[in-house]
Amino acid sequence: MHQIKPHPIALAITLALFTPLTMAQQSNTSENDEKAEKIEQIIVTGTRVAGRSVSDTAVPIDIISAENLTRAGSTELNQVLSTVLPSFNFPRPGLSDGTDTVRPATLRGLGPDQSLVLVNSKRRHSAALVNVNGTVGRGSSAVDLNTIPTAAINSVEVLRDGASAQYGSDAIAGVLNIRLREASEGGNFTSSYGWRETSYTTPTTPTPTGATWSAPANLERSRTDGETLTLSGWRGFELGKDAFLTVSAEYKDAERTERGGWDYRQQYPLVNGQYDTRETYFNRFSAWYGEPELSQFTLFANAGKTLDNGKIYAWLSYQDREARSGGFYRPANDSRNILAIYPDGFLPIIAPDVTDASAAVGYEFDVGEWTVDTSLVWGQNRMAFTIENTLNRSIGPTSKTEFDAGGFRYGQTVFNLSGVRSINVDALASPLNIATGIELRRERYGIFAGEPDSWRNGGELLNGNPTASGAQVFPGFRPSNEVRETRRAIGAYVDLEANITDNMLGSVALRAEDYSDFGSNVTGKAALRYDFTDDFGIRGSLQNGFRAPSLQQQYFTATSTNFINGVPFDITTFPVSNPVAQALGAKPLDAEESVNYSLGAVFKVGGVSITVDGYRIDIDDRIVLSENLTQTNVRDYLSSQGFIGIGGGRFFINGVDTETQGVDVVINWSTPTEDFGLFSFTVVGNINETKVTAVPVTAELSALDPAPTLFGRVNVLTFEKGAPKDKFGATVNWSYDNFSATFKATRYGEVLSPGTTAATDLTLSPKVLMDLEGRYDFNDSWTVAVGADNIFDEYPDANPINLNTTGATSFSNYSPFGRSGRLVYGRVSYNF
Repeated sequence: MHQIKPHPIALAITLALFTPLTMAQQSNTSENDEKAEKIEQIIVTGTRVAGRSVSDTAVPIDIISAENLTRAGSTELNQVLSTVLPSFNFPRPGLSDGTDTVRPATLRGLGPDQSLVLVNSKRRHSAALVNVNGTVGRGSSAVDLNTIPTAAINSVEVLRDGASAQYGSDAIAGVLNIRLREASEGGNFTSSYGWRETSYTTPTTPTPTGATWSAPANLERSRTDGETLTLSGWRGFELGKDAFLTVSAEYKDAERTERGGWDYRQQYPLVNGQYDTRETYFNRFSAWYGEPELSQFTLFANAGKTLDNGKIYAWLSYQDREARSGGFYRPANDSRNILAIYPDGFLPIIAPDVTDASAAVGYEFDVGEWTVDTSLVWGQNRMAFTIENTLNRSIGPTSKTEFDAGGFRYGQTVFNLSGVRSINVDALASPLNIATGIELRRERYGIFAGEPDSWRNGGELLNGNPTASGAQVFPGFRPSNEVRETRRAIGAYVDLEANITDNMLGSVALRAEDYSDFGSNVTGKAALRYDFTDDFGIRGSLQNGFRAPSLQQQYFTATSTNFINGVPFDITTFPVSNPVAQALGAKPLDAEESVNYSLGAVFKVGGVSITVDGYRIDIDDRIVLSENLTQTNVRDYLSSQGFIGIGGGRFFINGVDTETQGVDVVINWSTPTEDFGLFSFTVVGNINETKVTAVPVTAELSALDPAPTLFGRVNVLTFEKGAPKDKFGATVNWSYDNFSATFKATRYGEVLSPGTTAATDLTLSPKVLMDLEGRYDFNDSWTVAVGADNIFDEYPDANPINLNTTGATSFSNYSPFGRSGRLVYGRVSYNF
């Protein structure tokens, strides 16, 4: 067992935890016969509309109902949440390999893996993918929320506050709890169809001198694409007395969108010193820069049965997602092309197949005064890559054009045992709720190799020089990359909550965890709320948190071969245990540690509910992916250490410290009218700022002259300015007789798309996106809806020509709302 090093906050909270217990007297009243609230679950009171924080808790919680999740054109859970939560953002990157298919979302401007995701209050497994390209969330591996269809969801509860002391690792920015639908009868079938009807403008680079083809100075282009059919539904079944089974399913088929620019480049080799005549009719829209092609099937089942002394519950899920997205186009005259295979050049296609599955079973029962809950949850995510329309240049004209490139998988098994009860304490104004429990978790991570031709060098030369190894755009994983790693973690917690006085609610929590790889951690949390009147109260919390290094960060590895002056050098993403990484200064990864402070107010003015919550989150030793260390002095240093043929690489490292602070505001009210129906309004806002206060260094690299940078300007500015500095949204729901409508407006504040120097920075100006949907209920069963997301077809600021050197990347991947334009859709629902 590792030595436990408690944080000072955790020590203070330990004292607070056990002080009231010394005054405890067991109640003899009927209150002891009532089942205590399950503190392990996020506390909710009543039903709230989208964007409404629970108004009587000590921390901010938002409740998004199933109804509000469906009032949009997009059926992606991440996308819907980004329009209704003040500090939740979902950028949609392109040309970023697997991240095109499994896209990360962020809360409060922190990393995608610094928010915990629960399903029915149980920890959800993460995706196998680790984001290694230059996007928001680089270096992270997070839960893929788009594996959960909206048809399966009863509500989403979002705790916008740190909660490591309650839930363990990852809960630094907050917690998202997906509550599954529970129904023993009835059902719904919904069919929706949408497409992008859009136009955009982007600057174009002038053609080369003497070119026989032309390029417009500003490209104005209209597109109708992205056709998406979604079939979804759920059905409730009664399984005998006091038992239910709810089965939900979704099928989604989406065509790609394309928002590339004009490929101004020369495509073909010169013919007798002249441009090839094919240049004049080559299709210069050569890129797939946009949403991927996607075919996806998802199945969820949720069941439960009430017994004389408790209840049993279970759920399972399965999803298969096949996607296709493009890499950068290889012109015919590119040295990576073989004219005998692709006389006009080629666009390599990355086609991952993602399989996700989970299963859970649990039993909740009474033992004396305790309500006990025990459960076992299993989950797995697997991502396998096929690379299409490509070649292995080093094999020559006999190369295949499609390769199995291998992939990776992640699995998690979690056992929970918890108990909750209440006791009377003379010094308190209410019974003291006590929750305690243990959690055992086992995680698995593996990389499996692709076929040999996807990664090997076949020996083919070009002008006497070696040629590129492996499948173009995505060389396969090699047998040397294969790993099979596991770890276990055990945690125990205690959580107390009570009314200290009639007007003051208080809670404290303490949790200790031990991991088999990095060590142990103790976290604590204290929260208070004081109500001055029925209409005004203040709330705040203080806590320390942590995030354990993921297995993906510890063991991910991939290798490509570059030739420098005809000599092959392997460029690798190294695990920290690799001797090369250790020679560069890598050390075993440790946990990220945070201290969270929050202070807010909850008040009502007439029928208007308002919450304002300020927060500060200080994180030490954030885990990041280093820069590519391929400088000449790095190669020379590695050779001096005995690592011959190693061209450098990158690795994960602790050492980035950040300070994040901001304010969330949620305002909600309803206005009924006699002649025009019911209007419900929600206004949300977030102001957020992050500063990087420290970056990692290693003694080994610092000794080189010049010393290479481990975490450079682009990555620092991605942390500081890669998310909107502010975000404001308004939602209006209206209903009258059989008619209803929803209007949304979201303003995304300024974002920086950083460059390696200030001269290549691009500031993305604020943009306002508006959505509108109208619905008509023909009867209790049939509803028809039509609408448009991004009605006015807003785009982020286009990349200037110096940032779009191939013509493909018309817009920055840092845009907080993507770059797809207007979505027009219709939907038909049948309830039974």
